[in-house]
Amino acid sequence: MSSSVTAEPGPGVDGEAEPATPAASPRRWATAWPVRAALAVGSGVLLYLSFPPRPLWWLAPFALALLGACLRGRRARAGFGLGFLHGLGFLLPLLIWTSEGVGPVPWLALATVEALLIGLTGLGIALVSRLPAWPLWGAAVWIAGEALRARAPFGGFPWGKLAFGQADGVFLPLAALGGTPLLSFAVALCGFGLYEALRVGIDTRRATAALLAATAVAAPLAGALAARPLVSDAAEEGTAVAAVVQGNVPRAGFDFNAQRRAVLDNHANRTLQLAADVRAGRVPKPDFVVWPENSSDIDPYTQPDAYEVIDNAVKAIGVPVAIGSVLAPETGPLRNTMILWDPVKGPVDTYDKRKIQPFGERIPMRSFVRLFSSDVDRVQRDFGPGKEPGVFAMAGSAVGMVTCFEAAFDDAVRSTVQDGAQVIAVPSNNATFGRSQMTYQQLAMDRVRAVEHSRTVLVPVTSGVSAVIRPDGEIVRQTKMFTADALVAEIPLRSTQTPATRYGPLPEYLLLLVAAGGLGWTLARRVRSRRTAA
Repeated sequence: MSSSVTAEPGPGVDGEAEPATPAASPRRWATAWPVRAALAVGSGVLLYLSFPPRPLWWLAPFALALLGACLRGRRARAGFGLGFLHGLGFLLPLLIWTSEGVGPVPWLALATVEALLIGLTGLGIALVSRLPAWPLWGAAVWIAGEALRARAPFGGFPWGKLAFGQADGVFLPLAALGGTPLLSFAVALCGFGLYEALRVGIDTRRATAALLAATAVAAPLAGALAARPLVSDAAEEGTAVAAVVQGNVPRAGFDFNAQRRAVLDNHANRTLQLAADVRAGRVPKPDFVVWPENSSDIDPYTQPDAYEVIDNAVKAIGVPVAIGSVLAPETGPLRNTMILWDPVKGPVDTYDKRKIQPFGERIPMRSFVRLFSSDVDRVQRDFGPGKEPGVFAMAGSAVGMVTCFEAAFDDAVRSTVQDGAQVIAVPSNNATFGRSQMTYQQLAMDRVRAVEHSRTVLVPVTSGVSAVIRPDGEIVRQTKMFTADALVAEIPLRSTQTPATRYGPLPEYLLLLVAAGGLGWTLARRVRSRRTAA
């Protein structure tokens, strides 16, 4: 990499020229670069610590402030390297759960690829860091990086968005205004503004720069306060009594798929127990029940014994039940399907998961990947994606299905609510990942989605943590891990669409335009500077 210490002449944050600094000596470069590299890694670790299960959301702006200190004024190649190191410090600990049962290769590969994309983000931030009001441009570039990671490669992996670490934070109401892009932008803007305020705040000759930096910190906080009225859990369409069933699994890990009948029996038996509790008056009778993803990995359409087990359980509780199953047609890919099961009519509707997890439910480049890990052959037959949102009519309630991994994708959740969902259900299977932090990271996503779309979110999970989340993001019921349980709660039904739901990707597109404007401005200044020098 080229030296990241030598500063190029250019305008400061308030538009005034900054003098060029002398060229760095080899000794100075040798000491400064390792320090910056260590700070970049440290900023990533600090960002990781702000994520669940720790309630330390407020660390995120400080992590971005530290990253801003590393990137400001750096050249493009140095920005890429420092961004990459930040990504490794953040994602290696955040995604370690992906190594459960399959060893370190998938974990290291995923974290490295995602860190490379964060490296590109660091490159962009370094480029715009010489512009006036650079925290604004830098925060917009950060959103461009998150947008890229949500779409590529292989359909994207949005895990680790800044927004998903803010379920307990003061910025959370912004999710209802502009979705996760605006929420992430607020955190990044506040963080870069903090660094800039510290950098120029003590220099009385830069009053304009200090004011801009203070605005970058204050504006996200003021915006969150102004968006607070959008957060409500009022029952606009009455209420319903919902139940989520967590049947548990015999053992954790990738053996899960070899225990399919035991898992099905566990969920059926826990539903039978719920029916007995209702008859005894220990819990109110639910209007509908939701089982987790993979609660019946045995196809009930082709296996009569699985059909009978499910049908008996649904008849016992006497209300519609959403069943997570795997359908195996004679030809074509498998289907990760939620089945709406009526106590009288049997299966009446289905929803096929649309966002299929690469290297989990499908294996891209199978022959190539097999060179690095034979675990790819655990997935012997790829799953295929569904095409339409799934909203089940369950005893007068419109319950939208968002299966597990889909909760990380803005469009998957939003399209379900736009299709009429009054309640969101996120049936999931995290038995594969044992007692790792994965379940808490996903639960935080679900809390953000509840506020973003002002809907109750039901989270039935095979092995925990299952939960009932109110539209304001509060968890009102939750289970322990690896414990058979059933949660019954009265929930509000809501039909109002938040601005985030109505406007969809528009806030993200606007922020992408801001990022493009900043990068374009930087390019134009460089071209003009070279012409002047010539």
